[in-house]
Amino acid sequence: MRFLFRLYNYYFSPDKQFARRLRSLIGFTPYRLGIFKLAFSHKSTASEKGYAAQNNERLEYLGDAVLGTIVAEYLFKKYPNSDEGFLTKMRSKIVKRKSLNKIGDKMGLDVLLSEYNNTRLSRSMLGNAVEALVGAIYLEKGYDGTSNFIVRKVLRNYVNVHELESFDDNYKSQLLEWCQKNGQSVNYKLLARYKFEKRDRFKVAVMVNGQRMATADDFNKKSAEQTASEKAMQALGILSDD
Repeated sequence: MRFLFRLYNYYFSPDKQFARRLRSLIGFTPYRLGIFKLAFSHKSTASEKGYAAQNNERLEYLGDAVLGTIVAEYLFKKYPNSDEGFLTKMRSKIVKRKSLNKIGDKMGLDVLLSEYNNTRLSRSMLGNAVEALVGAIYLEKGYDGTSNFIVRKVLRNYVNVHELESFDDNYKSQLLEWCQKNGQSVNYKLLARYKFEKRDRFKVAVMVNGQRMATADDFNKKSAEQTASEKAMQALGILSDD
C-alpha cells in the first residue's frame, strides 16, 4: 500500500513536484507528503493561515532528539577508543545550531522554506528545518531508515568529521587565552534579556580593555557569549571570517 502511495505522490499528486524534489534531497519518495510539507512550515506562516498548531515545531522537537541519538551512535562506533568527553564535544560540534544552519544551507532548504512561508527567512530557520526534516523522516522510515539518511546523506556529504576533530569551537576560551598572552582584559556584559517567540533571549557584549568589541543574541546566554567572542576575534584579526 505504501508503495502505491509513493507511486501516486511521484506521478499523479498535485504536489508531485514537491515529491520529486524531496526524492532528490532525501533519496526516496515519501508516502505521507503532508508531514514533509509541515517540516518546512514556520509557525509565523501557519498562524497567518489560521492553523496555529500546524507548524514544524513538533517535528523539530522530535528531530532534535533523533538526530542527537544517531550522531552519538555514529561517533561511538567511529571512535571506539575515544572517551566520553571527546565524543560529547564532537557531537556538540555537529548538532549545534550554527552547524545545522550551515547544513541546511548546503542542502538548499532555503528554497523549500521560501516556497512554504510568507515570512523573511533567518539562518536559524535552516537549522530548524533540518531537525524538522529528520523528524518527518523518522515518522516515515523509523530509526534505521533515519540513521541511514543522516549518515549517508548528511554526515558524509555535508560534514567533515575528520576536520572537526582538531577544530576548536570554544571561542570564549580562545579569546581569553589570547587576551592573557597579550596583556588584555576581557569581560562580558548582559545588555538585554527579552522575550522572542515566547522564549527568553539574551543580548551580550564582549569587552576587551573596556572597549565593546562585539555583541550577539541567543536563547542561551553562554551561546550568545560564544558568538560574541567569535565576532570579537574576527574584529581583532585573530580569526578569519570564513
